[in-house]
Amino acid sequence: MLKRKKKPGMRVKSVEFVKKASQPEQFPQGELPEVAFAGRSNVGKSSLINTLINRKKLAPTSGQPGKTRTIDFYIINGKIYLVDLPGYGFARVSKKLKEKWGRLVEGYLQNRSQLKLVVLLIDIRHDPTEDDILMYDWLKHYQVPVLVAATKRDKLSRGKALENIKGIEEILEVEPEDLVVPFSAKSKEGKEEIWKHINQLINQG
Repeated sequence: MLKRKKKPGMRVKSVEFVKKASQPEQFPQGELPEVAFAGRSNVGKSSLINTLINRKKLAPTSGQPGKTRTIDFYIINGKIYLVDLPGYGFARVSKKLKEKWGRLVEGYLQNRSQLKLVVLLIDIRHDPTEDDILMYDWLKHYQVPVLVAATKRDKLSRGKALENIKGIEEILEVEPEDLVVPFSAKSKEGKEEIWKHINQLINQG
């Protein structure tokens, strides 16, 4: 009898919002692995997180770009944190506050030993922005593993999506070890592949 293959995704049994952190002292204690999500303010971070955890509104979505001003921590099955970073690119706030966010996020990405992966979200319909390129280059400089999620895949035909993914890879100069995964919150395309990659990294650790 053939054995049934295990699904590559994670079976989400429990999800809990843990805290909002506006300074490093507020980050969760302990050594549980963390996966962070970064991208422009309107790229669909909350929708991707909600899709991964099979919830509709746990990670709040907003019609006001740049509203999230904290690093938000969610614990999955009591053993892994998903971390929602403030979006960049559209925040209508003072320069001083932007600098504060920047220091908070940079400090988290550079110094957080529990961080195992950053999922960098890029809108598949558009070329990566200068901010996207800087973020990818920064993560590679500090040797942070990256998975690029090309969001809003359902907005394009299959052929156009493949063409645009190639463009994203070329503009970011994506390194061979980094995946670019087309993702749709609507159709759930890419969900299992993202979970599979997360599980592989966590198990390696």
